[in-house]
Amino acid sequence: MGIDRDRVEGAAKNIGGKIKEATGNATSDEKLKREGQKDQVTGKVQNTVGGVKDEVREHTHDPDKP
Repeated sequence: MGIDRDRVEGAAKNIGGKIKEATGNATSDEKLKREGQKDQVTGKVQNTVGGVKDEVREHTHDPDKP
């Protein structure tokens, strides 16, 4: 069946946010640091939504259909 696209995109956004935050910390760029933190939260939420979609699909899958 596969993983929901939101999970993949959310994980990528979370990782990108961690990189932005670390870069902001290293360069003392508070704006970049905050953007990274925001991206991490957004990515975690998107990943969670994808997980819920996966669960719904798993529990509503009709075994008679391919």
